[in-house]
Amino acid sequence: MSDKKGWGASVLGWFVVQDEEGGHAEDADAAGTSPGDGAAALSQVFVKDPPAALGGQVDFRAVFEAAGIDEEESERVSKAMELLASLPTETPAPVKKQIVEASLTAFGVSIDKIIEGGVAEIQTLEGYIRTGAADTQTLLTESAARIKKFEDEIQRIRTVMDERVREQQAVVNACNDKKLGIQQILEFFGQEAVARVVQASSKLRAPAEKAGGPATRKER
Repeated sequence: MSDKKGWGASVLGWFVVQDEEGGHAEDADAAGTSPGDGAAALSQVFVKDPPAALGGQVDFRAVFEAAGIDEEESERVSKAMELLASLPTETPAPVKKQIVEASLTAFGVSIDKIIEGGVAEIQTLEGYIRTGAADTQTLLTESAARIKKFEDEIQRIRTVMDERVREQQAVVNACNDKKLGIQQILEFFGQEAVARVVQASSKLRAPAEKAGGPATRKER
């Protein structure tokens, strides 16, 4: 497998190879590239902007068209793929090759054209992958910056909230301490005297009226 992988990397670095153990497909050149290379791939492969893969669904015909690959080229490759897939799986590879080549030749289909079209399609798909990766990385970077901004704002708001709660608690404590001091002098004069003054005053409220509603002035 290492020889095959090396061949793929040296001849056509964007070939997809299979991992021996897990059958995992990977790009032979992916390890040495970054998503940012997608912009370069775009300018080299596509003649116009390729379509977005909405929901992860790829419109291959539109992608190939954006790379200047016409429908006839794609049809050649597709027919060769269908012919190969129609052969029994137990057929030896050399026999399959002879059958496919003989069939294509019989129909006047150029094998070189199929190879050329297949290589162009693989190159296009690699460019599409890298372009999408670059766009995705840009989105992730911008989104992470926005999230950070929102997180900073949330933290600032929480800080304001916490400070306000501490301030209010300090107000409560200070006012209660002051009330206790005033209460001492009122208690000194006696509860009956305080009640009498409150009842007679036009600007004071009896304690019971505080929770009940508008205070009523006492007639003097």
